[in-house]
Amino acid sequence: MRLVFKLKHHFFNAFREIFVHHHGSLEFRAKVFALVISANDNAEDESYSIVKNTALDIYDNDDERANLLMMTTKELVKKVKDNNGLDLDTLISSIQKELKIVPRYAKKIDIDSLQPIVALSHDINTISYQENILEFLQNLKNETLSSKKSQIVEDEEKLLQESNTK
Repeated sequence: MRLVFKLKHHFFNAFREIFVHHHGSLEFRAKVFALVISANDNAEDESYSIVKNTALDIYDNDDERANLLMMTTKELVKKVKDNNGLDLDTLISSIQKELKIVPRYAKKIDIDSLQPIVALSHDINTISYQENILEFLQNLKNETLSSKKSQIVEDEEKLLQESNTK
C-alpha cells in the first residue's frame, strides 16, 4: 500500500498544477509549515503528523489532500535541509511574494496550527527562533489583511462567481 501511495504522490507531484484543485493554495500552506519545521535542525517526524492532522481539519477529512499537503511540506523541508536551492530566507521571500500576488492567502496563515510544531522543539534557541518566525508570520498576515482588504474581497467574489458558473 505504501508503494502505491508513493507512486501516486510522484505522479501528482509531476502534474500537480493540472490535477490538484487549488494547488497554489496548498503550496502556500506547505511553505508556511515548511518554514516553521525547517527552523528546527532536529525536526521530528511528528511534525508531519501535525501537518496531516491540521490538513484533515482544513480539507474536511479529505485524506488524499491531507497527504498531499504533508508530502509537499516534506519535500520543501528536505530541500532546505539538503541545501538544494532552498533556504529559510528564500522560503520567507517566496511567502512574501505570493502574498503580494494573492493577498487572500494571508487567511491561510494559522498560528494556532503552527504552535504544536514549536512545542516539539527542545532547544531554547530553536524555540526562540521558531517563535520569532511565528511572530513574523502573524505580522505579515495582519499587514496583508489590513492593506489589501479591498483586493481580497474582489478576489473572493471572483472565486465565488467562478465556482457558481461551474
